[in-house]
Amino acid sequence: MARLALLPGPGTGPEDGPVLDLGPAAPPSVHLPDVRDRARAAFLGLALGDALGATVEFMTPAEIRSAHGIHRELTGGGWLRLRPGQVTDDTELSLAMARAIDAAGGWSLLGVAEAFAAWLKGRPTDVGATCRAGIRRYLIEGTLQGRPGAWDAGNGAAMRVLPVALLTLGDDEGLWRLAVAQARITHHHPLSDAACVLVGRLVQQACLGRSLRHLRAGAEAAGREVPHFRFEPYRGLATGYVADTLQTVLHHLFTTRDFEGCLTAVVNQGGDADTTGAIAGAIAGAYYGPEGLPARWLRRLDRALVAELTRLADRLVALSPLAARVSDGAGGPPPVAGGAAAP
Repeated sequence: MARLALLPGPGTGPEDGPVLDLGPAAPPSVHLPDVRDRARAAFLGLALGDALGATVEFMTPAEIRSAHGIHRELTGGGWLRLRPGQVTDDTELSLAMARAIDAAGGWSLLGVAEAFAAWLKGRPTDVGATCRAGIRRYLIEGTLQGRPGAWDAGNGAAMRVLPVALLTLGDDEGLWRLAVAQARITHHHPLSDAACVLVGRLVQQACLGRSLRHLRAGAEAAGREVPHFRFEPYRGLATGYVADTLQTVLHHLFTTRDFEGCLTAVVNQGGDADTTGAIAGAIAGAYYGPEGLPARWLRRLDRALVAELTRLADRLVALSPLAARVSDGAGGPPPVAGGAAAP
């Protein structure tokens, strides 16, 4: 059984923290083209959830009902006055990380930090306060990890963990190390760390074709280890606090029947709707696959963005230990190149 720490301890490996038993890392038989298709749908799903949710970000459910009835189309607007289908920092930071991995041909934490810095210097449409502070600290101090902070339990690290999840397919320890390393560039808090690992793990399991029942069992186990992540009974909060974010995502992931229904339910909770939508879109996209993505939503996304997300999803899967194992028939996955602390 694959064992994965959800809450990191003081050391450098999963054995230093509480252990979550999530079952085998991969089914006995893996069909790599299917994994690749699901990875593409995960990245596109993230962008769709971001664009859908951005319209109603910071609104209450009652305000959404008054303005939109049920918000279910990529109409743009919102407080950022976006174009229909325009994405925000959730997609942009995920894209920045994926580009850095692509350029390095593997993991480079320094490359990721530099990509985040270049993104911030480009004056993005939106950037969260904690992400901004962490990237600015890197620019000023050159440090790849901030100090632990009580206010770092936001969702800004979990929203961008998808590239790590795809890169580390087939390597549970690699997922843990890299998910936490990228998080701590901007967020250094146990709940943020745990959320990044959980989101990454759910994306991986969905990409591998695991059942929704299996994903739910893993999420419920996470809630037993980290009570803040218990999503039933649902409290109805969708703030930027990462526990509220995950409760919203998980509740609707497991109470809806398709990708569109999941994302529609998530973003109509309002609050930090672009981020809840992005995280839900990544997991649900991987689970339902490309056939589950609404064609009318995809048409709203920028064509160049769709092409790049698709290409990078393929690249990340190709770089993963899972792809190497399937290709060469080796018994165990090689470690992810560089490790979490590699420059």
